[in-house]
Amino acid sequence: MLEQDSGQTGRNEGAFLLVDKPMDWTSFDVVAKIRNTYRKNGMKCKVGHCGTLDPKATGLLILATGRMTREIAALEVLDKVYEGTIRLGALTESHDTETPEYAHCETSHLTPMQIEQAAASMVGPCLQQPPMHSAVRHNGKRLYELARKGQVVRERKAREIMIHRFAITAIDLPTVSFVLEVSKGAYVRVVAHEFGQVLGVGGYLSSLRRTAIGAYDISASRSVPETVDAILSGFSPPAGQRS
Repeated sequence: MLEQDSGQTGRNEGAFLLVDKPMDWTSFDVVAKIRNTYRKNGMKCKVGHCGTLDPKATGLLILATGRMTREIAALEVLDKVYEGTIRLGALTESHDTETPEYAHCETSHLTPMQIEQAAASMVGPCLQQPPMHSAVRHNGKRLYELARKGQVVRERKAREIMIHRFAITAIDLPTVSFVLEVSKGAYVRVVAHEFGQVLGVGGYLSSLRRTAIGAYDISASRSVPETVDAILSGFSPPAGQRS
């Protein structure tokens, strides 16, 4: 079970907080908000997060406070589960909705069987190259900083990831809905882009929500305002695990 920050002992020892990250917040925005809340409550408290979510993604973000920040690495390696949608028949430079669409093409010829088979073909280990619009560093600079200047780094080091499950849950062309379970280090935006390539029509990630990290489920999380209120009242959000 995750630690609960309840009373003086919890405050000294720290806690894991399960937060439902809102759209257009960075993971650091959430960390900063919670850190400042502790300060307003008269506490100097370390706060870190276990696994970045892109600004356009929502869902489960686990924060560690106090001494529990030492345990972040143990949570970062856990598999993650996502729900989302992919827009087929178009591309974006960022592989999501942060940049404009281009290269539109028809998708009406695609059959449910083709779409489901394409998803199934991607399950297993693979090498994935980080996207240009990511926080990976190259020569001291974040890739997204270079991308915003129009620069492209071709020699981005690929990393091995595992796609445990890629299930299509609904088809309403040009949009398909999915559930994806992946290992640490996987970029769902890249999975969406490569899925479009497999189908021969292109595609990008149009929405994303993280629903689980290891055994910890979004159902046990609270919104940022609820988390803030809980800290100010002296209690942290309850913690829970998936069954």
